[in-house]
Amino acid sequence: MSAAALPEVGPAAPAGPVAPAAPAGPAAPAGPVAPAEPVTPAEQHGASSARQHGSAPKGPLNHLTHAVALVILFGVLYATTRAVPHEHGPAATIASIGFLLLAGTLASELVEPLRLPHLSGYILAGIVAGPHVLKLVDHHAVEEISRVNTLALALIALAGGAELRIDIVKKSLKSILLHNLVQTALVFVAMTGVFYAARSLVPFAADLSTAAALGVAVLWGVIAVTRSPSAVLGILSQTRATGPVAMHTLAFVMTSDIIVIVVTAVALSTVRPLIEPGTTMSMHEMELLGREILGSISIGTTLGLALAAYMRLIGRQLILVFVALGFGATEVLRYLRFDALLVFVVAGFVVANLSRQGEKLVHAVEDAASVVFVLFFATAGAHLDLPLLRQMWPVALLFGASRALVTWVANRIGNRLADDPPLLRRWSWYGLISQAGLTLGISLTIERAFPSLGAGFRSLVVGCVALNEVFGPILFKYALDRAGETAVEASRGSLPNLGRHG
Repeated sequence: MSAAALPEVGPAAPAGPVAPAAPAGPAAPAGPVAPAEPVTPAEQHGASSARQHGSAPKGPLNHLTHAVALVILFGVLYATTRAVPHEHGPAATIASIGFLLLAGTLASELVEPLRLPHLSGYILAGIVAGPHVLKLVDHHAVEEISRVNTLALALIALAGGAELRIDIVKKSLKSILLHNLVQTALVFVAMTGVFYAARSLVPFAADLSTAAALGVAVLWGVIAVTRSPSAVLGILSQTRATGPVAMHTLAFVMTSDIIVIVVTAVALSTVRPLIEPGTTMSMHEMELLGREILGSISIGTTLGLALAAYMRLIGRQLILVFVALGFGATEVLRYLRFDALLVFVVAGFVVANLSRQGEKLVHAVEDAASVVFVLFFATAGAHLDLPLLRQMWPVALLFGASRALVTWVANRIGNRLADDPPLLRRWSWYGLISQAGLTLGISLTIERAFPSLGAGFRSLVVGCVALNEVFGPILFKYALDRAGETAVEASRGSLPNLGRHG
């Protein structure tokens, strides 16, 4: 029964005689009256959330207006760029930012009738406007705007940590651990094998020795294990989804990032003798890993406590605080060789679970991210190297499809081991396809560790990420819609009895 459909139940009336009411029609047959079904606080919260976030479908006139506005916007900028070509500077960058924000927002409204996520609109607007299609935003502007990614990733990590409530993690701890174990092991081993078997199709790996090819295949297995917190949180932010599938996916993806950091460090130290003959495996990377993880958790805990105190005592100008954390703190952490993503996840978790400021933090991040996410994903679309994708698409499609298949198989095994409910068995794997910033960051780390691979490895990663970045969010939103966990579906009466974090 939908929470939105439940009647409000007031206190019981005192016992005593009741004056009969005038009959409005034929008397109903006498019989026992079923007691009213009580409404739990979670159901009341779910109902109010559905009423607040579920919006009525927009009519054709609205979509036509958005389409005309988008065409005019593209036309004006197209004429401007042709009249004033090769303009590089602060003014051009600011104009590109404003254009991507407007174009991404309008495009997201146009994809809504197709039941596509807003992220697809943002990415599509960036692709069309980017340097490989209409060239309305050139490479220089894309690189300049990409600096906002540090702020976006900080907000993503803070929101993700704040959504990981202890009660949710306790309920699904067994399932999350089992799924992480199965997904990591099976996807890593299977995709290592797929890459090694198909190495003749990969230009930079075709002439490698057997040992070197095996080492590169292991690194590809690491890449395959990565997920996209940004895509998951972007979809959850748009749909206001709440329920088992949404919370399971969020918890899995955020905890998976920590595992990926460990797996990457182990793989880098293990495969070095295979790719670079004459070198030996060093434990230095493992020592650095331990320092990085423990230090990041300690800094994140301290930052979370400080942020909670600030929100409780002052609580104003939070956007400026987020900007300072996103740009300033990220650079300091990078210089000190700590993992900024892990620091902000821990900080959000501490605020949500060790203080009463969790909801305030989530709402503040959502307000700030409403603009930052548009720019983040629109820039990601403009950043996609379409000529490279045209060149690499057969191999990228092979690896992408193989990864999706293995992810589905691993999810089925994890469901059985964890004895998950039917809803998770059917829909939980859909949110595990997306890849984005974390994947590209790890590929850059691998490229720096093994310069002998050249740019070929990273180019292949970019091709696969492009496919997963486009199709992953679509699959995840489809699963949330079909599971009845999005706000629109909740307003239609299809949401189970779940609260905001149920």
